[in-house]
Amino acid sequence: MEKDRFERASEIFRDHGGMLRTAEALRAGIHPDTLYAMRDSGHLERVSRGVYRLAGRSPLGNPDLVTVASRVPGGVICLISALSFHELTTQIPHEVDVALATGAREPRIDHPPIRTYRFTGESFTEGVETHEIDGVDVRIYSPEKTLADCFKFRNRIGLDTAVEALRSYRERGSIKVDELIRYASICRVKKVLQPYLEAIL
Repeated sequence: MEKDRFERASEIFRDHGGMLRTAEALRAGIHPDTLYAMRDSGHLERVSRGVYRLAGRSPLGNPDLVTVASRVPGGVICLISALSFHELTTQIPHEVDVALATGAREPRIDHPPIRTYRFTGESFTEGVETHEIDGVDVRIYSPEKTLADCFKFRNRIGLDTAVEALRSYRERGSIKVDELIRYASICRVKKVLQPYLEAIL
C-alpha cells in the first residue's frame, strides 16, 4: 500500500521535474502523510524549507538559483546573480539577488541567503528571460536588462562592477546597442550609461 502511494507521488514529482514545494505537492494530490513519510524514508530530499526533490537524481547544477526560483516564483534573478549566470562578472555572488515587484511580500528563506531589490512597472516586467535549470523554470533578466539595472543600482553594487560587466559584454562581440539603450531608458539611467557605452564601442 505504502509502495503504491510512494510510486504515485513519485510520478507527480517526475511530472514536475523532480522537485516541488510543499504547497504544490499538496495541490497536485499528494497527501501530507505521504509527503512526510517519503521524506523520512529517504525517498525525498529537502532542498530548502518547504522544497523537496526526489532522492537519487543527479546533483543540481545551480542549487541556489533553483531553490530561489522554487521558493520565490514571483521574483526575478537580477544584478550580480544575473551577471554571474550570464558570465559577465568575475565576482562570486555570496547571496542570490532577487527583484521583487513593489508591494510583494518579503520572502522568508533560510538558505541560500538572498538580497531583495524592489522594482516598479516596466523596470520589473521588461527583459525577463526564462531559463530551465535542473528541470525548473528560473526567471532571470537578460544580459542587456541586467547591465542597465547594474548602472541603476551602481551605488549598491559598485560602479566598477557595472563597468566591468559592460566591458565583458562588449568582448563577446554581439552587442545589442538598441536593447541596452531601451533598458537604460526604462531604468532612467540612459545619461549615466551612454558615456561608458560610447567609450567601449
